[in-house]
Parts: sequence; C-alpha cells; structure tokens
Amino acid sequence: MRLSISLLFLAHSVTGFSNVGPQVKIGSSLQATTIEPPPLSPLTLWGEKYVNIRKLQEEVRSRPVPEFAPEISAKDLGLSTTAEQLEYFKSNAMELKKRMQSNGAVIFRDFELMKSSEGFQEMYAALGMKVCLDPLHSVSARPTVDGEKNSPVYEAVNKESRKNFFIGMHNEFVGTRAPRAAAFVCLKAAEEGGEFILVDGRKIFRDLSPELVEELYSRGIRYSVMELPFFGWIDNFPSVVQPLIMGFLKGAAEAAINAKVDFSVDLRWEEGGYDNVKMLQARAPSQPPIVTHPVTGDPTWFCNVHSHSSKLRKDRESIYGAERFEDGASQINKSDMYFGDDGDIPNEALEEMDQVTAKNMKYVKMREGDVVLLDNYKCMHGRNVFDGTRKHGVAWFEGWDGEEDTKENFEFS
Repeated sequence: MRLSISLLFLAHSVTGFSNVGPQVKIGSSLQATTIEPPPLSPLTLWGEKYVNIRKLQEEVRSRPVPEFAPEISAKDLGLSTTAEQLEYFKSNAMELKKRMQSNGAVIFRDFELMKSSEGFQEMYAALGMKVCLDPLHSVSARPTVDGEKNSPVYEAVNKESRKNFFIGMHNEFVGTRAPRAAAFVCLKAAEEGGEFILVDGRKIFRDLSPELVEELYSRGIRYSVMELPFFGWIDNFPSVVQPLIMGFLKGAAEAAINAKVDFSVDLRWEEGGYDNVKMLQARAPSQPPIVTHPVTGDPTWFCNVHSHSSKLRKDRESIYGAERFEDGASQINKSDMYFGDDGDIPNEALEEMDQVTAKNMKYVKMREGDVVLLDNYKCMHGRNVFDGTRKHGVAWFEGWDGEEDTKENFEFS
C-alpha cells in the first residue's frame, strides 16, 4: 500500500506541473489580437569553452567597469501622454535594445503607459520584443497577471505566503532553456519592501577570486532541481528488500520525470530533513558557471548559486524567517548546487559567492508603471521580502527585431 501511494503521489507531482497555455500575439492593436501559441523559451547559448579562464578574468579586470542599469524617466524626457510615450518606444526601439545589451538592463520610470498590463504589452511590442513561453513551461505553471491562460504577462512571485522569502539572484533558465531577455513591470508596489534587485553578471566574474573562478569553471556546476521527500516508509521493510524497492522507485521516477521535461535528469537517493528521511533528489546536467554573451561576446557569470544553494537560503532564514513551504509543490521544488562532478561546494566558496553577489546588488524600488528591461544573460534578478500586497508581472522574450544586426556593433576582444 505504501508503495502504491508513493507512486501515485509521484505521478501527480510530476504530471501536475501543469500546462502553460498559449499567449496573446500582439498585432497592430491590442483589440485585434490573434491567440496562438508562442515558441518555447530558446535553448541556452553557452558559447565556446574558454581555454584559460584566469587570463580572461585578468583581461576583464583591466577594462573599465561598464555602466549598469541606467534609468530613463518619462518626466525628464517631457513625455506626458501615453501616446507620446508609446511613440518614444517605437522611435527609439533599436537604441534602447542596444542599451539593454550594453548596460545589462534599463529602468524606465514615470511612464503612465505601463500602469496597466495592456499598456505594458504595447510598450514591449513597440520595442519589437519577441515573446516566448515561460522557461518553466515544461515543469511548472506560473500564474498570469490577469488569470487568463492566454495572457502573455506572467505573475512575478507576489504570493502573501512567500513575502518573507528573499528571492536570491538568478538568471532565468530551466534545464537547457533560457529566454534572451525579460521585462518586469510594477502594477502595484508593496506597502513596504519588495524591491526588485539586479546584479551585473560581468561584475561577479570580475570580483570573484581567480582560484574560485578556475575551480568552478574547470569542474562545472550542477543543480539539484527537485526533492521527493516521502520515502521514509522504506525503512519499515527488511534491509535485504530495501535495495530492490529503491531501485524500482528510482527507475519509475526517472522515467516519469524525463518524459515530462526536455532535459536529462539524474536521480539519486539522499537523506534530508530533521529526521534524515529517505528522499530522491533530481539533478540537472553539469554546466559552466560563466558563459559568452550571444551578441556582445562578454564573458559573464551565469550561475544561480545565490538562489539555489540550500546553505545560503538557510543563512537568510536567520534574517527573514524560515521559508514557508505550505503546499506539496513547494516541498518538492527545493534546490541545491554542487560541482559538476557532484562534489560538495565548500562553505567558504559559497560564502565568497554570496558576499560578492551582495556587494553588487542594485535595489530598485519600483512604482506603478515602472519597467525593468533586462538582458537575461548579463543581468541577474531577485526580490526583497515585503509586507502588504504586491503585484508585479513579467514577460519573457526569445529575442527581438534587429538582434542579428546589432552584433556588428559589439566586439569583445
């Protein structure tokens, strides 16, 4: 009975990562829209492997520190009407997209246009941004701002149950897929806190110690992306039978998960929780922590240790309180990070990465209508804890009009 219950729960957990419906494709006007499925989030572009990562870091350190996340205000530009603001985005689309790539992100302030989800969609359509599905599409369901499955604007993490959860810095990617860019909009600011946080990945690469950079890059990194923590009952069986049961469960779970996601998942038995209960931990493939930007050629930190490390999250609990895992999905979607060869990353290394990340955080207190347009390869993002109600949305982009034409304007050598 215990075995069948666990298998049923496993099947529900994996297949229950629900479908994300088709989104709205923006046409010449929002009233004349055509509903059709957008493309999947594009495959992650890792770039060629660097031969000498320490030498590259030395070269990067010798260059001027690039400007990061400049602000553009509609008031400063004298744009008082939504029509003027929309025309500004249309007329300056290419320049704004170049700034996003050069500066990692652009923060738009005081725009009346983006105070609604519809105006936000008009804004990024005017820029020529190409919408794609949430990268979580194959493994989970992110709600949409208006509750409609066809909406192109997803909810950011606004739940009251997660308000004391500090979302660590991360690039948005799942398995083998990562959007090229994103736009985050504030539709209602939290009464207190809830700042959007940005970090320039190029600065993380510059500031980490050469020894740590070399070890991380040579060994790679690997994430655990899921924990299935309901197998303590196996201990009730005779020890001679337990390996057979565990082997069967591991095989069944791997088949179910790999049939759902579009990247290879490796399951391993671990023990966790306060009572060291048996659990299955799912680990994604090894990957590099530093990648080459697809357009500008900059080497940039592309590693979600700040959000995924179990140790760093637990350290933050002493400041913000314990994570409130209140539902089955939250209990399952626990993560951690290891070296690519499955070795544990020492606490000293995790603390260094945490300190370097914290030093480079840019807190952005967004007001209604503010938008952050960011390059997902250069700019990491997160969210501060908050009180009150918060409603922020996000749209993901597979690319943008004129992306190929901009490559000749950038050169990293």
